[in-house]
Amino acid sequence: MTRRSGLRSENFCCRWESTHAALHQRGNCCTPIFQTAPGCLILDVRMPGTSGLDLQQHLAVNGNVRPIIFLTGHGDIAMSVQAIKAGAIDFLTKPVRDQTLLDAVAAAIEKDISQRNAAQLVKQHVDRYAKLTPREREVLREVVKGRLNKQIAFELGISEITVKLHRGNVTKKMQATTVGQLIRIWELLPVKMREERSP
Repeated sequence: MTRRSGLRSENFCCRWESTHAALHQRGNCCTPIFQTAPGCLILDVRMPGTSGLDLQQHLAVNGNVRPIIFLTGHGDIAMSVQAIKAGAIDFLTKPVRDQTLLDAVAAAIEKDISQRNAAQLVKQHVDRYAKLTPREREVLREVVKGRLNKQIAFELGISEITVKLHRGNVTKKMQATTVGQLIRIWELLPVKMREERSP
């Protein structure tokens, strides 16, 4: 069905351990298409070794956020609620219409594209932030708090002219043109990065 619809599918082994290992390998090195192409996982609740719900949780804990659709003949309301709360796109019970499954796959791929774009944007900001000097990071931290140059100068024990120089460097390196843009960029940075203090 997926091939008839122009979608590329990849099947994994039936055992949970094998599936997880394959996902880990393919997602990291073996098949570049799995790593770079938008897609989703279609899981069953019942899998040899453990459940699809356990695999969903395991993947999430290990940072694999690829969207998941459950397709099963053994589901109930409690399972569907658990799957959806854990981030599944849909929980479909067999028999299911081809178009219903294709619609779920389309929604999952859209979500994956959106997540990938957001992750790429964050990576760009993180890479730019890494190029800031410790002093520029301090100035940025004060700018996003809404502080004026003279307030930043007093807080950091430097001259107002020096603050202006650092602020200009920050704006250029972070590729922002307004304070509003700097604030939005700052809010997209990982929390750990925002909370770090200069030595």
